[in-house]
Amino acid sequence: MQDTHIIDRVSEEHLWDQVLARQPGTDFLYAVTTMGVYCRPGCPSPRPLRKNVRFFRSQAEAEASGFRACKRCDPKGERVRIAQEVVLDACGFIEASEDIPSLDALAKRSGYSRFHFLRMFRDHTGLTPRSYAEGVRARRLHAALADGNRVIDAVAEAGYGSESRVYEKTATLLGMTPGAARRGGQGERIRTALADCPFGRLLVGATDKGVCFIGFAEPDDALMGDLRRRFPKATITTDDADLAGTVRAVVDFLREPKQALDLPLDLRGTAFQQRVWRTLCTIPAGETRSYAQLAEMAGHPKAIRAVARSCATNPVSLAVPCHRVVGSDGGLTGYRWGVPLKKTLLEEEHRLRAEGILSV
Repeated sequence: MQDTHIIDRVSEEHLWDQVLARQPGTDFLYAVTTMGVYCRPGCPSPRPLRKNVRFFRSQAEAEASGFRACKRCDPKGERVRIAQEVVLDACGFIEASEDIPSLDALAKRSGYSRFHFLRMFRDHTGLTPRSYAEGVRARRLHAALADGNRVIDAVAEAGYGSESRVYEKTATLLGMTPGAARRGGQGERIRTALADCPFGRLLVGATDKGVCFIGFAEPDDALMGDLRRRFPKATITTDDADLAGTVRAVVDFLREPKQALDLPLDLRGTAFQQRVWRTLCTIPAGETRSYAQLAEMAGHPKAIRAVARSCATNPVSLAVPCHRVVGSDGGLTGYRWGVPLKKTLLEEEHRLRAEGILSV
């Protein structure tokens, strides 16, 4: 049996409240009769007068009534798709190049002017092409060290001119010394415990310092594989009874996130990633922030794409609540454990906050 649409389930005044709140994750559109356009509920444009608003189930329904897509929130995603294709092609070209391509070469490849390409790239990644390329080199260095290559070989393979340059920026590039990255957790013991949770299976991993991994909604083998990729040389033990309390706290949070998931953590990442993860923890339950707002909060307003990557590499979902970050239009973007699960988590937090029983 097909689910009824939200428009069939709630009053128009409730829909209007969601428009006023720019609430993400909604599945309806609103149109402004005085402007002749239709928008997503999260559109950043100034709110229209209530009397000038109509609600629609779909783009087709709004266009059949004579409305056109808003250019600001781009509900059809046409402009965004074109720009994304250009930027994705440029990113792929950068990643496939041994040296850092020049801005002129990238602009010529895109078919846009130098200025227009640079603005497009910045808008979608939060970085200049040069900064993005430096990030690619840092990832190559990390991968080479994780494979066990000698530091001098890894530095050359990643495209750096000398070891001294790497050691000067070691915190920014790796979040640890090259030697520690090369060891890949060697000599460390990670205790793990698996359990059932409302979304399938749950895996918690912890070192002596604190929780270093939380994964869920995937089969046991996939969760354990993710952990092993992060710590390829660590000794991993299973079914650790001492983690029972931690596992119970995570399961309780997934059932009903009444309060923050406060756990001792062992987070490993670059200085930039650590800053983003700490900032994520300041977003109250029941609220969301856009990637642009998160970048601003973290002190890097231009690094929107880098902030998004830091969210995607967050090893302890829920404890560091990256599910509370949404697109600039309020829409739900990618989530390591699936967008439907992200939507469920946010809706539950919104519900608890609305009922006044959420501890913030």
